Amino acid sequence: MAVSSGLATTLAAAKMEAFSLNSSLPPASSSGSVSLRAYLAPAQLRPFPNPARNNLRRRAMLKGGLRCEVTAASSSGDAVVETAESNIDLDKVSSLSALEQLKASAADRYTKERASIVAIGLSIHTAPVEMREKLAIPEAEWPRAIAELCNLNHIEEAAVLSTCNRMEIYVVALSQHRGVKEVTEWMSKTSGIPVAEICEHRFLLYNNDATRHLFEVSSGLDSLVLGEGQILAQVKQVVKVGQGVVGFGRNISGLFKHAISVGKRVRTETSIAAGAVSVSSAAVELALMKLPESAHATARMLVVGAGKMGKLVIKHLVAKGCTKMVVVNRSEERVAAIREEHKDDVEIIYRPLTDMLPCAAEADVIFTSTASDVPLFLKEDVKDLEGSRFFVDISVPRNVGSCVNDLENVRVFNVDDLKEVVAANKEDRLRKAMEAQEIITEETKQFEAWRDSLETVPTIKKLRAYAERIRLAELEKCLAKMGDDIPKKTRRAVDDLSRGIVNKLLHGPMQHLRCDGSDSRTLSETLENMHALNRMFSLETEVAILEQKIRAKTSQK
Repeated sequence: MAVSSGLATTLAAAKMEAFSLNSSLPPASSSGSVSLRAYLAPAQLRPFPNPARNNLRRRAMLKGGLRCEVTAASSSGDAVVETAESNIDLDKVSSLSALEQLKASAADRYTKERASIVAIGLSIHTAPVEMREKLAIPEAEWPRAIAELCNLNHIEEAAVLSTCNRMEIYVVALSQHRGVKEVTEWMSKTSGIPVAEICEHRFLLYNNDATRHLFEVSSGLDSLVLGEGQILAQVKQVVKVGQGVVGFGRNISGLFKHAISVGKRVRTETSIAAGAVSVSSAAVELALMKLPESAHATARMLVVGAGKMGKLVIKHLVAKGCTKMVVVNRSEERVAAIREEHKDDVEIIYRPLTDMLPCAAEADVIFTSTASDVPLFLKEDVKDLEGSRFFVDISVPRNVGSCVNDLENVRVFNVDDLKEVVAANKEDRLRKAMEAQEIITEETKQFEAWRDSLETVPTIKKLRAYAERIRLAELEKCLAKMGDDIPKKTRRAVDDLSRGIVNKLLHGPMQHLRCDGSDSRTLSETLENMHALNRMFSLETEVAILEQKIRAKTSQK
């Protein structure tokens, strides 16, 4: 009963949405009428109070049925209803099931337009770090997030791209409006941020725009530092984590895999990565910009955290000429590995996490890059430290509380402050970005063509299933006529014969349903072929898929 109730609720909502979008009837066709079933709810098919019209109705019912059509309005402003023979009984029309109502009134919402790829996100360009850190989803939680998102009524596939600079969710939505609403509410629920506040800072991109955005992200065009390579590795990680996760489906996985190829191509064919820096490199650049040039060689450096980001900070410090630094970490193993890598270049001193504050007291610049979800440095921890110092916090959530910046002898910089580092060589960056955009435009068209070709897949499956049902039925009749004592070899030969005939007959239609670039057939021609086959064989592919999706969603409730 709960499933039926959920189905009725979902379908009723879709029906009401369709009516709100089509509050007025379309113009009459050339024949002066359009089918009433396509535009009116069952409740609107009630008898007219006009006695003359009731007589028309009675005469139609005596003929065994009723066909209602809407024509041009009469002089009194009332619609005229014509009647004729039909196999639609009035009582049946008035008691259409919820699913039939969906087909009649709201099918356009889902079937005339394919499911949309939607990007819903907040980045360093649209939202402050305080909001992004609340929305951040650890990599280990991505599969759970995908499962929860795909359990929403209008979401089929999903992926999460959560980094220090962005938190973006990519989904395949049956309805753009409802899908965005459901995902935004989910983001609010998981982060504790009100929906209105998320809406104020989020960005929304659909289909081609969403595709282009992800390609720009993977190419480093949307990064704080143009061309930085770390984001491409993070996009790769989305694919790696998504493998085997049910909701990481064909469209979304295809999008992210293509984004990886685009990112590689942009970096290979343009010089966008030449001289480009990652967030870690930008952090080092910023620290050196704030220090007097005379102090670059003697400044005391402390790195808190020896993970991926901390390792990159150390690498860039070494590249800038730093010869000695202290690294605070939970364990010494990672620090020892980093020390071995740079043993000829720099002296790296390990200290346990318990020595963090004493080490901070002796440092001029403190880089923090841990995965801690609570601040490691608060105002009360730093206020008694003598001398002035810089904190460069590249963690999200932040490792240094914002209150620390209130102290006179302390400056705190976070990932949002790295914008200063990217002020140089603007003209050169723009030229490189324009070259990359040309590649992205080409690749976006290729991905859209691939995705368009997927529209024919359900029709291919339906047509094969249709032919297979006929084959099996006729094979059974043939074998029955041949008797029970047919040799297995003969039975197998007849079965092979039937399969061969069906495969050869289907070869032509199947070739005309494929759009893989192997011939000169255009996508529009392929889609025309698909619709023609749907009509000829009554496959009703789109409606059948709609029913299947809605039933699957409600059965999970």
